Amino acid sequence: MFDDLREWDRQAFIYLNSLGIEEYDSFWSIITEISTWTPLFIFIIVFFFIKFPRHQAINRVIVVVFLVVFIMLLTMVVKEWVARLRPNNNEDINSLIRILKSPTDYSFFSGHASSSFAVATIVYLFLRKQFKWSITIFIWPFIFSLSRIYVGVHYPVDLIVGALVGIASAIGIYMLFNYVAKYRLDQKELQDPT
Repeated sequence: MFDDLREWDRQAFIYLNSLGIEEYDSFWSIITEISTWTPLFIFIIVFFFIKFPRHQAINRVIVVVFLVVFIMLLTMVVKEWVARLRPNNNEDINSLIRILKSPTDYSFFSGHASSSFAVATIVYLFLRKQFKWSITIFIWPFIFSLSRIYVGVHYPVDLIVGALVGIASAIGIYMLFNYVAKYRLDQKELQDPT
């Protein structure tokens, strides 16, 4: 079964990567860069300060930064442990695919997928009651992750697992944030019962 999944992953990657059109290469090369999304990150921070009191906005920004650091460390550890070659570095298929980027680290799981889905999930959880269109934040990680197949550096399973790890991590951190916030409120009420 594991061999079947690996073969499906390989074939799906080759097929999806081959759908690329040369005229769009520069677009996808820009989309796949983290720095391209800096305006979105600034917008999210500003939006926190618009929708929440200052101290609550700061707390949420700190939580998002903590989540990103956690996901980056987790991704790095898993990549080194699993040590799966990226498609662009895999001699069995790299002559069959379009390669626009050539990172040299390992492939499983995608840091782009895990970090972007983690940030999108926690931002959605923080803003879903304040902004009815907050679900649209998930357009970003979807496009960002797909770009990794287009540029030839990740298999579909790398992206799927990365997205699931990111979503699960964000939900876990969000639940911890709420627990700590409730605990602090309970402690404050105990000290000042008026």
